[in-house]
Amino acid sequence: MNANPSRQSPADMDESAQLMSRTARDLPPGRHQFHKERLMAQIHDMRQNENGTASTASAPTAPAPVKKARLRMPRLAIALPALAAAVAGVIVAASVLDIGGGGDDVATGPALTTDLGTASADGVPQLIDQIALAAASGTDRPKVGPGQFIYVESKTASTFIKTVNDKSRLISEPLSTRQIWMSPDGTKGWLIDPTVNDGPEGETLSLPDEQGNTPKPSLNGASYDYLTKLTTNPDKLLAKIYKETAGQGNSPDQQAFSTIGDLLSESYPPAALYPALFKAAAKIPGVVVVNNAVDATGRPGIAVARQDELGGNREEWIFDKKTHAFLGQRNVQVKQQTEEGIVIKPGTVNYTSAILTRAVVDEMKQTPSS
Repeated sequence: MNANPSRQSPADMDESAQLMSRTARDLPPGRHQFHKERLMAQIHDMRQNENGTASTASAPTAPAPVKKARLRMPRLAIALPALAAAVAGVIVAASVLDIGGGGDDVATGPALTTDLGTASADGVPQLIDQIALAAASGTDRPKVGPGQFIYVESKTASTFIKTVNDKSRLISEPLSTRQIWMSPDGTKGWLIDPTVNDGPEGETLSLPDEQGNTPKPSLNGASYDYLTKLTTNPDKLLAKIYKETAGQGNSPDQQAFSTIGDLLSESYPPAALYPALFKAAAKIPGVVVVNNAVDATGRPGIAVARQDELGGNREEWIFDKKTHAFLGQRNVQVKQQTEEGIVIKPGTVNYTSAILTRAVVDEMKQTPSS
């Protein structure tokens, strides 16, 4: 919700959105990131890092390269995270989408809303235990070998504030298919996403970036090789997450929750680490269960969630109710907020995603079906 970040239309990207282009794709999407406050905090951190590097460069020694975290896309650019036309339970139907989108490359329409559902702290440990058990018994997580690539295909969509001729409104993109390939060490990659790319072929995510930098892997830019080295002890893992993300996001607890959420979506946690992530999440204060939630394609499920008190939105990880397999994420507004003079009402789904395929392939741009 989070990930990846909110986004204005590609045609309306401002200076901040341009900053989060190819070099900034080292931050997680997804994410997570998925809402506006989180992305702005990340931009602030990055600029602080740049300023610190500039000061170091004035010394006689050679300047250290600027390290930027990888931004995996559903949350690239500035605006609210996304909303899917296929979300079940929407109050405004997808048929009212304004095809044409005011001249933008991507058609947009009115922001849709959904039932908030009931969030409760009751049953959180039991549900997460079931999810962790399902994750530990899963057989669909082979190791990634040298020369192979992690492939993730998803459906995503975003809601954002669009301003034309000094008039602003809250609108949504239609659901789109997103494909990403990343090498185990994170230095080679490719992205196909019509809401981000200039053309249908997609664009490289390979390093070094356009400025010649090769960021060091971290929780905010986690390669598969990096994840294989993380502890699988939930307490130690959570302590590392808090330490490494200190000062980011709207609160330490929300940032820890969002960081784990990013690793669940456009990442490939090794088999031993996967259940540990859920067990670590269970220890974060404020985690709740939402009994009825749907992913971007309308698949119903149950959500592990946490509300960001500052942003007034709730980040949800959605799981199948029977198998407890991870389906996707969404970010739902639960408290009325005003952004750029626009009221964002409770029930607005700010961001949504659905993971369709997660696999290991032998070549860049290869899909499991090919």
